[in-house]
Amino acid sequence: MLALRLARGARPQVQLCRLLVAAASAGSGLLLLCTLGYALAHPDAPAGSVLRLVWCAVPMAATVYLAVAVARTDPGTRPRSGLAAIGLGPVRLMALSAVTTALSTGLGSLLALLAFLHLRGDLPGVPFDGAAAGFLAADVPLPLPAALTLLTLVPLAASAASALALRPKDAGGHRAGHRGEAPARPGGDDAPEDRAAALPDGVVSGLAPAAGPAPGGLPWGVAAIAAGLAVEAHASGSGGAPRFPLPGGVAGGPAGVLLGWALTALGLALVGPALAYLCGRLLEAARPGAVRLLAGRGLQREAARIGRPLGVVCAVASGAYAMTAPYVGARLSFGPLTTLGALLVAGCALTTLVTAAIEARQARAETVAALVRLGAPATLLRGAAFLRAGALALVFVPLTWMVAELAAMPLRG
Repeated sequence: MLALRLARGARPQVQLCRLLVAAASAGSGLLLLCTLGYALAHPDAPAGSVLRLVWCAVPMAATVYLAVAVARTDPGTRPRSGLAAIGLGPVRLMALSAVTTALSTGLGSLLALLAFLHLRGDLPGVPFDGAAAGFLAADVPLPLPAALTLLTLVPLAASAASALALRPKDAGGHRAGHRGEAPARPGGDDAPEDRAAALPDGVVSGLAPAAGPAPGGLPWGVAAIAAGLAVEAHASGSGGAPRFPLPGGVAGGPAGVLLGWALTALGLALVGPALAYLCGRLLEAARPGAVRLLAGRGLQREAARIGRPLGVVCAVASGAYAMTAPYVGARLSFGPLTTLGALLVAGCALTTLVTAAIEARQARAETVAALVRLGAPATLLRGAAFLRAGALALVFVPLTWMVAELAAMPLRG
């Protein structure tokens, strides 16, 4: 009941994020149920049903990733002294976040079930003149336990991942650096001599924010990218290797190509924070001015938040390019389920990136307010924001293009 009250009393932007999670969960649930319908309509082709179920893991992972990002930016999960006084410490807030995530994804699963039953003709009215009824085995009774089991996969995975991401890190139950919150400082802004002491964490003398620690994962990410590209190159050279069909009628390639792309995508997600931090270091190099210094230090502090979503977007973009590049100039028509899955993965990746940017903006709100009190002009803050975005684009766009071209070479062969 408390989770329902907190969910109902949230701000409109928080409710919008939860609706996006519900929509993504509905799309993933519908893909899972359509796989069940295909299995019912083709009982003599279990391999095709298993293959479709394997491909559903990609939009499911994207949905869970979006749900975790929304849970991290939810103000209701932020530890506060008032909530701790009534017994809502970090552990209970973590549990409330998991329950709220389960409610959002559960609503999406319910919508997916209603849409699936409507497509099958089990509900009044048959859409698309009954074209989907045959594909979904409308003449075969629906095994309700199997359908419900599939629909619980996304809520269970999303709630468990949210609880894992928001778990307390130290013995005191507080996460280190959670949402950029600064500890209370003695003194106030009224005394000029204590003005610097009243600044939040991340602001030092000269209007420059303090640089955050360098994120790890760069060696592992580079190793994963190199291993993925090597596996793709080896798989493309083995002509007798079994081919793994891609969804939507795409011819596909050797199974090793898919494994190599998965390793490459994992590597891009791992190196994203380190590359974002490197962008910040380069911006503040060689005697920077106020704008470059502010942009570089701010980017270093935000690298851990926005780097990984940027790497995931790069992985999705490079994978989409690698799948479609061999068919440039040819007419390639994707089916409705493949289109839904592709839109779901791309939409979740972009929405997660936007959510991470909003979280970073919330984290630096106190720092920006302190800079404004110190007299920093608005043009300085806007210039630093544009410089951060330009530096990230200058690094991640060529990286995406290079990985996409290397991943597309085996499929062209």
